[in-house]
Amino acid sequence: MELLYFQYGEPIKIDTDKCTGCGMCIEVCPHNVFRIENNKAVAFRKEFCMECGACGKNCPAGAIDAKSGVGCANAIINGFLKKSVPACNCSGNESDCGCG
Repeated sequence: MELLYFQYGEPIKIDTDKCTGCGMCIEVCPHNVFRIENNKAVAFRKEFCMECGACGKNCPAGAIDAKSGVGCANAIINGFLKKSVPACNCSGNESDCGCG
């Protein structure tokens, strides 16, 4: 079973004029959001994006604009890097949560 993460908005935008089709986004994406079509990256499974931002941070051409740091993925990554408990200020109420 595959879990869906992103339901609303547009977490990933690709500038196809800048994209070289190098495949780095495929290498760094933990949820296989990308594939290469006609020598360009395509985010064909945006609903699986967990907003980690790895694709945008690692794109050598600067072709990917990824909304990173919004939601629980950012809290999990920061918690791991800082060796602390992830905190995204979730109270269990979606209206109070930055993860929804």
